[in-house]
Amino acid sequence: MPAPKTDHARFTEVRNAKALRDYFVDERFEAGIALKGTEIKSVRAGRAQINDAFGRILKGELWLLNAHIEAYAFGTDANHDPRRARKLLLHRHQLRKIAQALDAGGRALVPLRLYFKGALLKAEVALGTGKKLYDKRDDLKTRAESRELDKAMKDRRRR
Repeated sequence: MPAPKTDHARFTEVRNAKALRDYFVDERFEAGIALKGTEIKSVRAGRAQINDAFGRILKGELWLLNAHIEAYAFGTDANHDPRRARKLLLHRHQLRKIAQALDAGGRALVPLRLYFKGALLKAEVALGTGKKLYDKRDDLKTRAESRELDKAMKDRRRR
């Protein structure tokens, strides 16, 4: 009996490539997202991006702003707005913790990835502190050094 076919083109997750480059990530949270209509179908097709997205607390609720979920290709004229604000669903104590951190200043709520947990779409968001230019340069330097070290070790093992 042959193995069941897996659909590799199917969406696995959307990552924020800029998040770890631009922020020191401190604490991570898993949040649900309140979606409308055909948004979930667009996300399942992998038609979403969160590179410019951020979180903000408005009237005691947490919102994901500037995330782009493309309009569903087979939808009607009642499709969603691609850049609309989407509510993030967290426990009250988590919201309180995030609000205190954001009010203290110097921190931002950054989405790291969107992924499915069963049939539900989840967002991993994190409290982060912005990196300065010299911090980014230090990160690049350490990554380059570790690459060179790995290459040297690999060459040494070959001999």
